[in-house]
Amino acid sequence: MYEVIIGMETHVEQNTASKMFCSCSAEIFGAEPNTHVCPTCLGLPGALPVINQKAVENCIMVGLALNCKIASHTFWERKSYWYPDLPKGYQISQYQYPIAYDGYLDVDVRDTSTGGWTEVSYRKRIRIRRAHLEEDTGKLTHEDGQTLVDFNRSGVPLIEIVTEPDIHTADEAYAYLSALRDIVRYLKVSSGDMEKGAMRGEPNMSLRPAGQVVYGTKVEIKNLNSMRAVRDSIDYEVKRQTTVLDTGGAVRQVTLGWDDMRGVTVIQREKEEAHDYRYFPEPDLPPLDIDEVWLASIRARMPELPLAIQDRYVHNFGLSGYDAMVLTKDQAVAEYYERVVHDHPTRAKTAANWITGELFRLMSGSGQEIGSVKVHPEQLADLMKLVEDQIININTAKGVFEEMFATGQNARAIVEARGLAQISDSSALEQSVRDVLDANPTQLRNYLAGQEKLFQFFVGQVMKATRGKGNPQVVQRLLKQALEQHRSAG
Repeated sequence: MYEVIIGMETHVEQNTASKMFCSCSAEIFGAEPNTHVCPTCLGLPGALPVINQKAVENCIMVGLALNCKIASHTFWERKSYWYPDLPKGYQISQYQYPIAYDGYLDVDVRDTSTGGWTEVSYRKRIRIRRAHLEEDTGKLTHEDGQTLVDFNRSGVPLIEIVTEPDIHTADEAYAYLSALRDIVRYLKVSSGDMEKGAMRGEPNMSLRPAGQVVYGTKVEIKNLNSMRAVRDSIDYEVKRQTTVLDTGGAVRQVTLGWDDMRGVTVIQREKEEAHDYRYFPEPDLPPLDIDEVWLASIRARMPELPLAIQDRYVHNFGLSGYDAMVLTKDQAVAEYYERVVHDHPTRAKTAANWITGELFRLMSGSGQEIGSVKVHPEQLADLMKLVEDQIININTAKGVFEEMFATGQNARAIVEARGLAQISDSSALEQSVRDVLDANPTQLRNYLAGQEKLFQFFVGQVMKATRGKGNPQVVQRLLKQALEQHRSAG
């Protein structure tokens, strides 16, 4: 038996308007190659960097969200990095004194083996070693035996977040990255879109015999661009390294890539150690001091974070952990839900069902995001009240909601215009009940002979006769009375 030890490095690409140390636009996705560049981000002689204040504040916010201590004094360092996508030959980063350090992130771990979300298995605390700022590199594209370089990304602000080796399964790594992505989205620091390169996960992992104190040989899996790739690459490496160790072999300390098509890791290079980067203070930038006034102003702008909202929904509204998670994956959805239940917290579960059921279904079918939906939260709340007041039944309400989704009309206007109001008057429904029983003598005899499942048949027939407008509770009560009368009459 082996224990899996994983520490995670994550690069979060910020969505600031400009780059980390120059005024070039950082909105690079989809741009023509090498069009968002200048002498500074190209590392041309004589070009000097200037610190992006917004990028610094974003890093501080992430540090606070990760329960980190915030350094009152830090400085920039050059990290020697001789790659063709880094024109200066070094990266401006932080090593000795990161902006944020010594924190933690609590995550809810779920079984992701089925490809979907499940209820929480357990809550896990993962310690955060550091979160620091640096600039991104360019992008290499390999095709037809050539390598092309695009420097648009060079200089975009990055937050590098490093955990302690507290992760022990692929599901825990998945949960950590998912929680981190939710946080940077709530903070509006980054889109967190891994497929677009806005967030990249890099597990550092090793195996050791259970009970052994000394760590095994570590490998790093670089630049994973999806949650699934993180989970699958870790699972693969656990199996690969287990086989190597079981057969008496030794794991090599290497940097790996992930071949998603083949589902295997591939060796990229021998693993570098930190000292290979030859850090030294950046002479062209001043030290950075973060005083209490500045820190307090940033802390005051912090929103409520996803896990805290989930816990509130579970404890205050009685939602399941799964429903709470689904509602908080997108901050805009959580805000929509809050507005629906704001004045009526007793509707919390019903509102959750409407949003995660009918609303999500219609959004998926139309390709819409929550921000473009025509049904305002208050309109959904009014529709729910019509059902509560038994003016319409739930099936009618679903049809009304589809029309609201398409047109933006209010529920009451649709109900009135189409004459959908529910019939609850007993005298009006009694005749429908009598007509249904008279029209189905065979089913009536069978029911009286003991086939009581036919009760639902009668309910359906009455609902059909009233074009779905009969109040189901009243219909069932009147049917029971009428059937008992037939039974008594012999």
